[in-house]
Amino acid sequence: MSFQKLVMAIFFLQPIAFGSWLPRIPEIQARLELGPADLALALLGMPVGILSTLPFAGRVVSRIGGKTAVIAGFFVFSVIVCLPAFSLAPVELFIALALLGVAMSMLELGLNVEADRAEKDTGSIIMNRCHGFWSLGIMAGSLLGSAMVAVAAPAGWAILAAAFVVLPFAVAASLRLPPDREAGSAPPHAPFKPPSVTLLGICAFVFGITMTEGAIADWSAVYLKDVFQTDGMMTGIGYTIFALMVAAGRFSGDHLKQRFGAISLARGCGAAALAGMLIVVFAWHSLVTLAGFALVGIGVSVGFPLAVTAAASLRDRPAAANVAILSFMALTGFLIGPPLIGFIAEASGLRVGLAVLLVPLAISLAFTRMLKARF
Repeated sequence: MSFQKLVMAIFFLQPIAFGSWLPRIPEIQARLELGPADLALALLGMPVGILSTLPFAGRVVSRIGGKTAVIAGFFVFSVIVCLPAFSLAPVELFIALALLGVAMSMLELGLNVEADRAEKDTGSIIMNRCHGFWSLGIMAGSLLGSAMVAVAAPAGWAILAAAFVVLPFAVAASLRLPPDREAGSAPPHAPFKPPSVTLLGICAFVFGITMTEGAIADWSAVYLKDVFQTDGMMTGIGYTIFALMVAAGRFSGDHLKQRFGAISLARGCGAAALAGMLIVVFAWHSLVTLAGFALVGIGVSVGFPLAVTAAASLRDRPAAANVAILSFMALTGFLIGPPLIGFIAEASGLRVGLAVLLVPLAISLAFTRMLKARF
């Protein structure tokens, strides 16, 4: 199997277990008797975990290489991903999510570094397709989780089983990646260098995109259940449709980027995301909401892959360091959106909470001009 195909396969496998957690959030919320604000506080665990890795993750991955980071990351991630579902108290849920944030950030940084290396080594544009496979993986996990909800399978054990079914395939594929040529190149005690203005602009663009992704991941099932009284698999189908549209957008993203350019593509998709979110917020029926989720999925699909390519092309520091900063800003957006919406929903309802996403989406649209790659 070629380098590119190996990386795409690993991108598909990585989020399956995490995706199976997402439809379980309403169940865990009910079991722990959490209101929206309480759930929001617990969900802050993942951003806290991710931010704790920011000072050292890029340096670690630069020293050990993306391949080693991916292999080690899969083992740690597979053990930790089920812990939130076993939580018996809000504090336990917070701690479990913080640990999951650390594991997930290191693994996904290694994955993005490998995808960038595959592009540079082969001359093929694959970043959007890699993230398309990631979207397919999280969609598959979401479908699996929804099915497990329908048959009343215990949440923690079902997620753990999913993780350990995926693990041997993921490790086998990761071991076949080419050796890391630049591993060990980063100085062990290099001083922290502030990100450039260009990188900060790219981060501002991606923050609103991933904040929206995270919000729909954590709140779509709760929104359908609380606002439209859906049950069973219908409760989790909103995120499944969203993830399917994200995957579709990413699989076509590389071709569209070559035809229209990164900036024009990002602007068109940003406008679609804003329109879709308006539909979600003002929907009068669950089926209309699903259509809105689909349009938002198309709108946010190419944002992060375009940002990774733009950040990796900057020449002020090693690609791993720039991708690390971008990845942590993206993951922070992905994970800080849900708690923010929870706090707002506690006071004003979920419709108002989701409406807040219109602001970061508009900011992302304004920063699309920063996506010009600099090779």
